[in-house]
Amino acid sequence: MKRISNRARFVRFLVSTFAVLPGLSGLHAEENWAQFRGPTGRGHSTAEDVPMTWNEGSVAWKRTLKGEGQSSPVNWGDRLFLTSASEDGKERYVFCLDRKDGKILWEKMVPCAAPEHPHKMNSYATPTCATDGERVVVFFGPGGLHCFDLEGEKIWSRGVGAFPGPWGVAASPIILGSLVIQNCDAEGSSSLIALDVKTGEPVWQTNREAKPRGGWSTPIVIEDGGRKELVLNGELGVRGYDPKTGKELWFCKGFNGRGSPVPDFANGLLHVVSGKPGDTYAVKPGGKGDVTKSHMAWHTKRRGGRDLPSPAVVDGYLVVVSMSGTATCYDAKTGKVHWEEKLGVKGEFASAPLVVKGHVLIQNVYGGGTLVIKPAKKLEIVSNNSLGAEVSEIFRTTLAPIKGQIFARSLSTLYCIGK
Repeated sequence: MKRISNRARFVRFLVSTFAVLPGLSGLHAEENWAQFRGPTGRGHSTAEDVPMTWNEGSVAWKRTLKGEGQSSPVNWGDRLFLTSASEDGKERYVFCLDRKDGKILWEKMVPCAAPEHPHKMNSYATPTCATDGERVVVFFGPGGLHCFDLEGEKIWSRGVGAFPGPWGVAASPIILGSLVIQNCDAEGSSSLIALDVKTGEPVWQTNREAKPRGGWSTPIVIEDGGRKELVLNGELGVRGYDPKTGKELWFCKGFNGRGSPVPDFANGLLHVVSGKPGDTYAVKPGGKGDVTKSHMAWHTKRRGGRDLPSPAVVDGYLVVVSMSGTATCYDAKTGKVHWEEKLGVKGEFASAPLVVKGHVLIQNVYGGGTLVIKPAKKLEIVSNNSLGAEVSEIFRTTLAPIKGQIFARSLSTLYCIGK
């Protein structure tokens, strides 16, 4: 039997003691925002110390990056990771920054001989990095999947397709145990794949929809009834997979295509919207085969227009914001509409929301202004926060709450908000 040293016992004592001291737990909450939209992939943070109001004077630092991109920052400890690309897409960049001052600790370039053709609202570096504390995985569509250690040394690279069509890619990799899982939807050939995180070797591959428009949505992992499911929105609807094998478990037909928004999961229901106008709907996971009739709990007409932001569930309220700035609040259990209103600000909303301290934070594309909404039976806008950026500066990434600060990224600049 392996003996435990006195020092190890002391360390365990310290960890257990400080974990329960009042005021020391539940502040930063998740120590690492290590993948797109955090630990759950759904944009929910349990942190209590991130700012809810800010202005230009609240910006601790900002760092201009080489090239442009729309990936969100992630972290492991005080190291931030994000990506960018050259104007023609033939060079893709991976950056590691110091959280405390924005200093670039290392930068790597990945060549791409045959770049994709992204939509004008997309970029050559939209997928967000994923890290497990030992490795950082990045995805560049036809530029491949790449794995680095935290010092920037390349571990492995793998090509995963050409990604034709006029859309580009946006789906981010996720790390699940020993697997890297990547949505590879594209015109003509679509699949969901899993690679060994240590070697990059294929573990499983599952073919997906026959006629998708593009690979924009990132999968999430949920657990319901003791069964883990890998859930992925898509052009035709939402599907559940076995994360160990990639086997499709169930499919629920959607309403109008462009399955880019990531579903939210709360109180046993998946809440789903499409990228194009169409019903908001809720699905019970855990089914088998086509569950459109058996497991769709409710669906409700949505008049807000096109949606890129993902839905967000807070305290029994479901909030959906359209690109044009129309917000709708539903009863998450029944689909009843509580209110539908314009948010009253100029601009567009494309980034997925951040949910923190019972509020929904949604960022404006033009200038990065952020509305903080308190979900309730009536619209309540708590604050309208500015970074001091010009209206011409484009923000389509998701806000990241890291160690008591919020990080916002425009096409070429990373902002640190807070002390």
